[in-house]
Amino acid sequence: MAAWLALRGYPVHPLAPGTKTPAPNCPDCRSSQHAPQACPCRAQDRWCHGFHAATTDLRTLREWWRIEPDFGIGVACGPAGLVVIDVDAHGAPLPDRQRLLPGIPIDDRVDLTGLQSGFDTLALLAAYRSRPNPCEDTSTLRVRTPSGGMHVWYQAPKDGPRFRCSSGSSSKVALAWQVDIRAVGGYIVAPTTRTAAGIYQPLPGARLPAALPMWLTAELARTGHTVEAAPAPADAPVPRPQARGHRQAGQRVLASLLDEVRACGSSPAGTAFSEKLNRAAFTAGGLAAAGHLAEAECRRLLLEAADHARPHQPRRNVLIVEAGLRAGSDRPIEPKERP
Repeated sequence: MAAWLALRGYPVHPLAPGTKTPAPNCPDCRSSQHAPQACPCRAQDRWCHGFHAATTDLRTLREWWRIEPDFGIGVACGPAGLVVIDVDAHGAPLPDRQRLLPGIPIDDRVDLTGLQSGFDTLALLAAYRSRPNPCEDTSTLRVRTPSGGMHVWYQAPKDGPRFRCSSGSSSKVALAWQVDIRAVGGYIVAPTTRTAAGIYQPLPGARLPAALPMWLTAELARTGHTVEAAPAPADAPVPRPQARGHRQAGQRVLASLLDEVRACGSSPAGTAFSEKLNRAAFTAGGLAAAGHLAEAECRRLLLEAADHARPHQPRRNVLIVEAGLRAGSDRPIEPKERP
């Protein structure tokens, strides 16, 4: 399975036999924590530090599994371009209803009897957005976990935003209660891996990840999963930080346009919603390109405003926002400008 995944472009790394945790290698890794960049194992093509050592090199993988045939298989989600929805079914007390779907208020009149796992909250989120339940998506790879949960594998959009990992129990960044996200900065256990608890079993349906649905792309952006661009290398020119006044001016320009988008929620049609959202996204892209606002912040604000006005069309909202941001990024805008 390790070679099969590597041939399809998914970097893999060993998991300690019988577990779902990365296998240590050198004595320092076994006894203490040290930075992956300082570890000699990587320079010697030896496994170490989990997804930091992940590779698609077949010669290296064959040698690793020759040394330890009972290794499990981990896939580095970031380099593989994967976003995996990790649905848990742990026996845990139900939290406050406002933490079940972060950012989405659940009215006290909604009966939550029987809700007890990530399967329920993910189904609730999909129903709220009038979208298919990912756990029933046979067009993508789904894996049943030994604990009774499920991994739903998706391929992140190549030119779209990158997403971070999260825990469904987090009070800061989470998609839904008992629904974890495995993406940049994390790994996922590959199907057929066997642990002391059981085997990660692929379910009937597709054997490869499908494209991440646009509505889930919008939900991940809404819930703060977007990863900001990596810092510039030390030898690259670093943009001069903008003065606070410039940032505030940029926020004022965008805020007025976002107000126009939100106001479209008062009527289901005839408000030029698409044009107003595109104009706001184009302006946001220009302000971000000029350094007055962070692109991730702009994307979040745009999607929040769009979903407020047109909650029934998250896919179209994302398309308009992404197209507007890309177009606007080619024309940096100073706060005094307004196209």
